[in-house]
Amino acid sequence: MKPSVSLSALCLLLTAVTAEASDEVRKIEVFKTQTCACCVAWIARLEKAGFSVEAQDMQAADLIIMKQELGMPADLVSCHTGLVDGYVIEGHVPPEDIRRLLVSGERAIGLAVAGMPIGSPGMEYGSRRDAFDVELVREDGSTAVFASYDERR
Repeated sequence: MKPSVSLSALCLLLTAVTAEASDEVRKIEVFKTQTCACCVAWIARLEKAGFSVEAQDMQAADLIIMKQELGMPADLVSCHTGLVDGYVIEGHVPPEDIRRLLVSGERAIGLAVAGMPIGSPGMEYGSRRDAFDVELVREDGSTAVFASYDERR
């Protein structure tokens, strides 16, 4: 006799596995320059969100070369780069978007927030908020909007 699993039981199991994976502490390596205060603020946001962060200071020229070697398009670079579970995280990406990418298992280079938008994680400045997009950088270098944040968030 074949064992039978109901659809609702299977959904419940998948939900539990997904929740467990999203709650798992992930180690993220962050590469930055020594004098960057917003990088330190972004790292603090990651740690508050449950990531284990290992930060490494680099010379700016070496950091730029590393970003290129990792496949990050030049128009999406920011001040720091993270590496987590094979993904590149460029700039002020919100921790919840990193978790969503990790859970999805999407085949991609990673996520990027171009520049340094005011109000993005690590770039808080009073009540001012600039709209920004989190871009998914695909393996072929093309991009798609992964998440959008407006100034009202």
